[in-house]
Amino acid sequence: MSELTDDRDTSEVPPDLVMAFVPLHKRAFGMAVGLTLGGLVFLSTVMAVLRAGYPEFMPLWSNYFYGYTVSWWGAFVGFAWAFLAFFVAGWFTAFLRNFIIGVNLWIGYTRVEIDRTRDFLDHM
Repeated sequence: MSELTDDRDTSEVPPDLVMAFVPLHKRAFGMAVGLTLGGLVFLSTVMAVLRAGYPEFMPLWSNYFYGYTVSWWGAFVGFAWAFLAFFVAGWFTAFLRNFIIGVNLWIGYTRVEIDRTRDFLDHM
């Protein structure tokens, strides 16, 4: 077998460690974050409408979510904007995590390959 082929045995690697390096699905992670935090905005607005009293910070969400008010309609508008904003944030978080892990694995693999072939010219 050639010295440069990939003949590593990965059966010794624990499955939990293998799962730590599996890339996140960007769209699924974005959907999960968007639905969770959008639902949180929706439920908090509904609770505020039903209680007829709300914390001081809730009207401030209208600074971030165009059309948001503390009302039934505002609950749906807040959900839509929060879903959109946090979907993008979740997608980007998964992208960065995948990118950083990929770069680190590439750097590690490259260092191992350089160490394996460092004495290549000594054999000639």
